[in-house]
Amino acid sequence: MSGLRKSVRVSALVASIAMSLVASRPAQAQQDGGVLFQNVRIFDGKNGALSGPSNVLIRNNKIEKISTAAITADAQVIAGDGRVLMPGLIDAHWHALLVRPTPAAVMASDVGYTNLLAAAEATATLMRGFTTIRDMGGPAFSLKRAIDEGLVAGPRIYPSGAIITITGGHGDFRQLSDLPRTIGGMLSRMERIGGAMIADSPDEVRVRAREQLMQGATQVKLTAGGGVASPFSPIDVSTFTEPELRAAVEAAENWGTYVAVHAYTSVAIQRSIAAGVKCIEHGHLMDDASARLMAEKGIWLSTQPFLDLSGASALGPAEQEKMRQVVAGTDRVYGFAKKYKLKTAFGTDVLFSQALADRQGAMLTALTRWYTPAEALIMATSTNAELLALSGLRNPYSGKLGVVEEGALADLLLVEGNPIDNIKLIEDPAKNFLVIMKDGKVYKNLLGGDRNK
Repeated sequence: MSGLRKSVRVSALVASIAMSLVASRPAQAQQDGGVLFQNVRIFDGKNGALSGPSNVLIRNNKIEKISTAAITADAQVIAGDGRVLMPGLIDAHWHALLVRPTPAAVMASDVGYTNLLAAAEATATLMRGFTTIRDMGGPAFSLKRAIDEGLVAGPRIYPSGAIITITGGHGDFRQLSDLPRTIGGMLSRMERIGGAMIADSPDEVRVRAREQLMQGATQVKLTAGGGVASPFSPIDVSTFTEPELRAAVEAAENWGTYVAVHAYTSVAIQRSIAAGVKCIEHGHLMDDASARLMAEKGIWLSTQPFLDLSGASALGPAEQEKMRQVVAGTDRVYGFAKKYKLKTAFGTDVLFSQALADRQGAMLTALTRWYTPAEALIMATSTNAELLALSGLRNPYSGKLGVVEEGALADLLLVEGNPIDNIKLIEDPAKNFLVIMKDGKVYKNLLGGDRNK
């Protein structure tokens, strides 16, 4: 009987998940003949000036034609009436599975519930206008598959898979009672769910990197230094050795992609660059020499406008103190980015807070402390797309992202108002994003539209 009860519970859980996934999908227009945006002004993701009145035809999942002249096509017509059409937004540092649960819930909850939370958040992310995210640590492979197959409405995901860390490093969430670790013994809870993997030698790093690539990682993520959220890693520590970092770089390069590292300090940054890492995440505590080295080597900086302690609201006093150090370095890192013209990507790194995730657009507008509105929007569209393209043949999506141009993938937002003049419009997507399209499908349409013959 116990086996029968277990079977019934499993069947009920599967049915519940299936119904939840169906319920999470917004209604989509039937677009067999395509979609035609009429009379829109285009922010193309690359230039600060808007186009003149234009018409944009979408067929299948790409932008087929852009013209200032009338376009006649068998398509659903959306009357732009002079509104702004722009690329979907991209968040270059997101954690799709770790946004809504608390740290304790991640460790204690069953994986099924965590994935249902992530599916709901994925839909909310898309409805905020973020049509693509680069997932920088977490078991996002199944969620990506569900989104790509149309089971869940959500953004495109460029997954890293599990964060690779060292014993005691950022991402090692074991307790002291879990020590000592038995080499080759039982994996920790975080390792079992695919959130992080511990590796303490070049060979272990190589195995863990290859495991993520085997599952479909578009890039590999290591923690090269201490972090805010981890219980046993001071923010100043350097973790992996150069040979360990190089092992991950070699594994990634053999698969045609790259390594990104979590690194705040100059030592962690310079050691990572020496090992061949292509992208630094964060960098808030770097010095001038490290920024100059990044410029000389063409290294990407993927950083976040941390301005307060809201990102550490779910954490303890020690972690909040580490967050204060990071916040204090925000002006510095953006100053270096501008001084040395670093290739800079925008991300939010939201963890453990649905309320903070709801302010995803507000974090983008915070960039205007250092950049013009046009520069901020370009960073969150075409510049971020350039970083995504660094994954080369591991790129799961065929086509160009982050731009409005013929042949590009049709990830588009129709905005009520001009975000170049008033970037604050991004902060209220429910009101100001009248149409949200991803991959040529309309997921939100407050304007309606008729077919045009």
